Amino acid sequence: MHDFFSQSVYFGALATFGFYQLGVYLKKKTGLAIMNPILVAAVIIVVLLKVTRTEYADYNAGAKYITYLLTPTTVCLAVPLYEQFELLKKHRVALLTGITSSVIISALLILGFSVLFGLTHEEFVTFLPKSITTAIAMGLSEQLGGYVSITVVAVIITGVFGNIAAEAVLKLFHVTHPIAKGVAIGSSSHAVGTAKAMELGEIEGAMSSLSIAVAGVLTVIASIIFSMIY
Repeated sequence: MHDFFSQSVYFGALATFGFYQLGVYLKKKTGLAIMNPILVAAVIIVVLLKVTRTEYADYNAGAKYITYLLTPTTVCLAVPLYEQFELLKKHRVALLTGITSSVIISALLILGFSVLFGLTHEEFVTFLPKSITTAIAMGLSEQLGGYVSITVVAVIITGVFGNIAAEAVLKLFHVTHPIAKGVAIGSSSHAVGTAKAMELGEIEGAMSSLSIAVAGVLTVIASIIFSMIY
């Protein structure tokens, strides 16, 4: 079985797609937020690779073709944003203020925890890009001298947690305005969280899509500044 998994060109792609669809089914069947398709697929694939002693490189030989779709998929998020363009112009000040606040608060929290737990500079900058898309986060982490592989894990965990906990957190703090919901989700848990925002409504999805782009740019600026502080 090990030889089959390691030598099959399509194993990675089929496993990723198949287990993701299993996660979608379980989410619909159980209604549990923890049954997030991305989380379900990730856990099963890790266990499968461990049990079959298959190297990650062998798995990624096929899975990388799905990764290629990440960029065009992210670009497609501009569609709901375009449809809500008039709303965007009307609330542009509130949107920019909300996204900027999210980026600054995130950086301050990471700085605080880094001081509290005595993290090194390299470990500190590793977590600064945790709330933006993987492509930007990897480049920024590498530029600042962080551990890129850990950054990727932090980004994934942040996104999945945001997707799972978004509704509960919004209810806890009585956030009811659709624009506020979208900004909160998109600026804190990037594209994975935006998938949840789109489930909540068109406005939430559009504002979350905008937040991904703006938060990405602002996080780059904030990370460079904060990297000089600690």
